[in-house]
Amino acid sequence: MRDKVIRFAIIGCGRVAGHHSHSIDKIPQAKMAAFCDLVEERAAFLAKETNVPYYTNYHEMFNKHPEIDIVCIATPSGMHFEHMQDVITRYKKHIVIEKPMVMTLQQGHKIKKIADTNGVQIFPVFQNRFNKAIQRVKTAVNNKELGDLVSASIRIWWYRPQKYYDRDPWRGTFSMDGGAMTNQGVHFIDLLRYLVGEVERTSALLTTKGVDIEVENNATALLKFKNGASGVIEITTAAYPKDFEASLSIIGTKGMAMIGGIATNKLLVFSPDPSQEAVYSEEFPTIYGFGHLDILRGVVESLANNDSRGLISFDDALETIRVLHALYRSDELNRWVKVDRNCSSKRLGRPNDKIAEPYRTYPEPGKNL
Repeated sequence: MRDKVIRFAIIGCGRVAGHHSHSIDKIPQAKMAAFCDLVEERAAFLAKETNVPYYTNYHEMFNKHPEIDIVCIATPSGMHFEHMQDVITRYKKHIVIEKPMVMTLQQGHKIKKIADTNGVQIFPVFQNRFNKAIQRVKTAVNNKELGDLVSASIRIWWYRPQKYYDRDPWRGTFSMDGGAMTNQGVHFIDLLRYLVGEVERTSALLTTKGVDIEVENNATALLKFKNGASGVIEITTAAYPKDFEASLSIIGTKGMAMIGGIATNKLLVFSPDPSQEAVYSEEFPTIYGFGHLDILRGVVESLANNDSRGLISFDDALETIRVLHALYRSDELNRWVKVDRNCSSKRLGRPNDKIAEPYRTYPEPGKNL
């Protein structure tokens, strides 16, 4: 149905929400229907940009706009599962979910069943996969231009001061945020999987330095991939006084590739053909890049035209969450951990109703979800 228009709403109007709405505005078959945020000023700002209504209670939004087809959820990480569950079961809306899509593997399995039961789709966001540099290296890996993969590494040297965590009570908590790996590093962990392959086992060391938070701001890990390659993860948000580096490197028996820039947007080294380095490098105005447009265009194609090519599947994204949990579990056990169904962390995503309560939205005052 080439004339079908997909109507979007956004719940959670923080920084990333603008990238969703601006991308939706560029897609002919997509239209913004409404914004919602508990902080009225945030929702009002985006609504004014696009000339659509805004709300502070998403139940009111859905009751007044039954035409909404799909909702982009960009609320605090620890609320993703609750908000998805409520929107799907009450209103039967499709979901675009920001990273990390869930905090625990159990949440992932449960929300998938709920979505299937209600006949809706969940579309995860890992926008960096669509960067030109990433896509070129993906092609090189698939075509064996680098030969057999030997090793891969990610190095994230960023800085987040205490005031960053003090901005909101959910930041720096295991229940609602996670640390440097879950918040900042999950995109790069996902890219390791996407480019190199599935991880078989890992050994991780997590520490917290220079800030007063319960989660890690420094992570170092070794990886063994199922294809025999080895890997190294180095992620920190303690690199005082600013963000220095975000890079991903892959070494093969026939060459190597190194991707850098503020968000894996520059192909710094491509030894099979160095002339490709400039061709597949981009300038990004922010760390969010341009990938949200690719993701949301794919979502519209899937819903309007039943074309799911180019989408990131729910099961694929959940495997990245599984690797994330294995990293935490390895640190908890102080040993190597297999990346399997039993690798769930005891800390990441543990419930904390006191922190979560202010971010819950009820249909009526005092009425539970």
